[in-house]
Amino acid sequence: MLTRKQFIKQASLATVGAMALPHLSRSFAPSDKLRIGVIGTGLRGQDHIELCLRRNDVDLVAICDIQQVMLDDTMKIFAIANKTKPRIFTGDKYAYRKMLEAKDIDAVIIATPWEWHYEMSIDAMNAGKHVGCEVIAATTLEEIRNLIEIQAQTGMQYSVLENVCYRRDVMAIMNMLRQGMFGELIHLQGGYQHDLREVKFNNGTQPYGGGAEFNEKGFSEAQWRTQHSLKRNGDLYPTHGIGPLAMMCDINRGNRFTSLVSYASKARGLHEHIVNTGGESHPNAGLKWMLGDVVTTMIKTEREETILLQHDTSLPRPYSLGFRVQGTRGLWMDVNKSIYLEGKTKEKHRWEDAKPYLDEYDHPLWKKFAADAQGAGHGGMDFFVLHEFIEALRNKTAVPIDIYDAATWTAITPLSEESISKGGISVAFPDFTKGKYKVRQNIFAR
Repeated sequence: MLTRKQFIKQASLATVGAMALPHLSRSFAPSDKLRIGVIGTGLRGQDHIELCLRRNDVDLVAICDIQQVMLDDTMKIFAIANKTKPRIFTGDKYAYRKMLEAKDIDAVIIATPWEWHYEMSIDAMNAGKHVGCEVIAATTLEEIRNLIEIQAQTGMQYSVLENVCYRRDVMAIMNMLRQGMFGELIHLQGGYQHDLREVKFNNGTQPYGGGAEFNEKGFSEAQWRTQHSLKRNGDLYPTHGIGPLAMMCDINRGNRFTSLVSYASKARGLHEHIVNTGGESHPNAGLKWMLGDVVTTMIKTEREETILLQHDTSLPRPYSLGFRVQGTRGLWMDVNKSIYLEGKTKEKHRWEDAKPYLDEYDHPLWKKFAADAQGAGHGGMDFFVLHEFIEALRNKTAVPIDIYDAATWTAITPLSEESISKGGISVAFPDFTKGKYKVRQNIFAR
């Protein structure tokens, strides 16, 4: 699987130019095409754009961004793919609203800074557009509730584009879990454990060269993401970890989260990074960072599973989402790429290499579309999250990752902030489905 740093390199124009853009094996009549607009053409938006341009069942008709350099890079991607140029909307931060007035757009993909996701999603649904939004969905519980209300009022489909739900090993483990190989589910772990110091800062000349600058002197995510670490303390990015785990234990589909408690460590990593790269006299060396270097969250479900999440982005470390899936018959852990299944593992109390199991229980979606996913970002899982969103809209079926998932996974952030600010108290987890979780069926990856 690609790390974030490798993905950024892959998103460069040099790599885009080298990559072939084959069409999917399935083709559709022009009348079946889904017409898409993209809001936000930064590195993440460009990745979605590239994948859309591979498809015969999509017309990417419009793009919107306020940064000319990103628009220019995106137009080069269209040229490489030999695709019709889209209409461009730019000029100010609300230029996207003009794009939403277009009658020839069925759905929008939103790949902008977090703080814009909520407002843009609301505007898009009110304009009659389906929404595929990058994580996270919103920043407050009030915004989350409003998002659900507007989705219900408009009838537009909304999906948060959480790609890790489609990671190949994770889907194989889900396949094994659904076949009863882990027994009854007891405990799960995951998180976002990724050294982002070179993403959050730059040196003013090289986009990802470390350094001590951010905000207006930053590039890409350093222009906005770093500010959240300065002002907020909680699990700021929970969806990569919780998304797959929530699907495994049927959250919002027969099960739900009931309570949450979070603790944050002291904050030292970002200060040390600034001092080491910019010196003790650098203006940013005096900043007080709110985000604890390691944030740990425990969640309890109605079925009495426990879930441990960790957010760890400010310290030196290798990348890991730290997955652990444990039941009455055994467990899998992704850090050591190992598995233990009682009665199946060769030696009692000894880890076994998980790869043979992952190969044997490869999920049917991966078996079907592995060739189409080749070359897609993050080890191919970017293909699946976009593909499943597009297929649902074209076939007029429910999106597999829906508004309730977006709400529940995103709510971990404000709830963790509340728990930490009150000394690590347990807080009740809202039921955003208002009881419908009891009868909803889990259609994800079925």
